[in-house]
Amino acid sequence: MPLTLLKYGLRCSYPSRPFLPDEREAKSTYDVVVIGGGGHGLAIAYYLAQDHGIRDVAVIERGYLGGGNTARNTAIIRANYLTPEGVAFYRESMELWRDLSNVLDINLMYSERGHLTLAHTDAAIRTMRWRAEVNKHLGVESEFVGLDDLATLCPELNLSRSVRFPILAALYHPTGATARHDAVAWGYARAAANRGVHILQETEVTGIVREGGRVIAVETNRGRIGCGRAVQAVAGTSVQVGAMAGLRLPIQPYPLQACVSVPVKPVLDPIVVSGSLHVYIWQSQRGELVMGGATDPYPLHGTRATLDFKESLTMHILELFPFLAEARLMRQWAGVTDMTADFAPIMGLTPLANYFVDAGWGTWGFKATPVAGKRMAECIATGRQPDILKPFHLERFRDFRLLGEKGAASVGH
Repeated sequence: MPLTLLKYGLRCSYPSRPFLPDEREAKSTYDVVVIGGGGHGLAIAYYLAQDHGIRDVAVIERGYLGGGNTARNTAIIRANYLTPEGVAFYRESMELWRDLSNVLDINLMYSERGHLTLAHTDAAIRTMRWRAEVNKHLGVESEFVGLDDLATLCPELNLSRSVRFPILAALYHPTGATARHDAVAWGYARAAANRGVHILQETEVTGIVREGGRVIAVETNRGRIGCGRAVQAVAGTSVQVGAMAGLRLPIQPYPLQACVSVPVKPVLDPIVVSGSLHVYIWQSQRGELVMGGATDPYPLHGTRATLDFKESLTMHILELFPFLAEARLMRQWAGVTDMTADFAPIMGLTPLANYFVDAGWGTWGFKATPVAGKRMAECIATGRQPDILKPFHLERFRDFRLLGEKGAASVGH
């Protein structure tokens, strides 16, 4: 038995310690104001304090920490993208993920379990081969596998040819992983707060004050807060907050729905995705089957769940895993994704000298949390666009230098 555990067990009292320090009154001005208290906003604040010594930072969240898309995503982490720019970016993110529990001193339940993207058509097979080669060239584990390998990697899959959409092959990403999404927000929040960052919950930004091509303050329901620099990381409300700063962001909001089953005994180890059927599924450590699909086909800011989604999802899930016919759904929800035209994010500098954007994540923002936080913090601290973020610059839409990451979006997650 560890000595520390023995000493703790023999203590006469166990004083409780709050997870986060008591919230302080907002100051009149900060060096940096981060708009958005989700995973990305909190990660930016943490890396500003940890890597760059910038501790005079406020994170402004209109609700509670991690209560937006961070709480509504399905926690899949991968790096098997299509473009060299995307693969390099997510490769660095996965390197950060592997040690993040130790860095933040919190159990993120990070679990590498393998990620299978199924191919049902000849066109999908060509894309899988293409992605595999790009991934391997850039140091990301990724293999094109046939039916024999699939039967070994995921024996639960229905590989029959007598179905509507037979499985022909797959892209296998051995390091595909999952993590506990709310713990990521909590871990970054505590680590940032312990380094002096102010976290202001239930504080809504109602306006952004500009002067001479710069942002000088943000208006909130708690009054005006001055700032030397500001960054927005607000996911589904990126367009509205950007408009407050006078920016027109090329983003459309789309609902993304998901659901979980009641817990069952362990039956599924890898993450299974079908880009053709627009579904994905994996099993959590608690036994729940986490399932989702593509974004809804129309722009909307609502987070309502629909019967149409549930019917189409279960139809395709049962084609892949017929034995789940008796499984019962427990919960269904939706988030609001901020989609760009080229299915790649917008990060870094803007036409305003001291205003930065972390937006356009669509359905893959969670997996980028560590690298987005680290590199955006570097951009804010230095005032320069880091090399790894240059392809994701806002100006690419003006210069028609789009990235074309849609081929690796799988089902939009």
